[in-house]
Amino acid sequence: MSNIPVVLFVAILGGVAAVIQAQLNGIMDKGMGTVESVFITYGVGGIAIALVMLFMRGGNLSAFPTLPWYVIFAGLCGLVIIGSISFSVPRLGLVAAITIIVASQFIFGALIDHYGLLGAEIRPFSLQKLIGIGTLMLGVWLIIR
Repeated sequence: MSNIPVVLFVAILGGVAAVIQAQLNGIMDKGMGTVESVFITYGVGGIAIALVMLFMRGGNLSAFPTLPWYVIFAGLCGLVIIGSISFSVPRLGLVAAITIIVASQFIFGALIDHYGLLGAEIRPFSLQKLIGIGTLMLGVWLIIR
């Protein structure tokens, strides 16, 4: 990390955007359905990033064929993420839905790190990580009960 304050700011900005997006997707889900809200989200986001890519980088996708074949599933995972957010927020509430989603990310992230899945560097479980995940699960239980 070359500039920690910038990296932290970008991470915080992403977290804030995720919560705002979750609420907006929940509104769309209630108004028109999960599939439709995902379509609107990806359609608008796709157009926006296409314009950014074209103007900032010239749209250079030449490195794509050199990547592992399974990276294409990132887009499908995005559909699942947006769909699950759209569906769960209006039914569970914003805090409960985001808490469950984030806790799931931590747990599966720890498994990916531990086993080195999908090309990740192996970072074994430690007692601290297990205590952290246990504390996280306690937090989930306290929030959704």
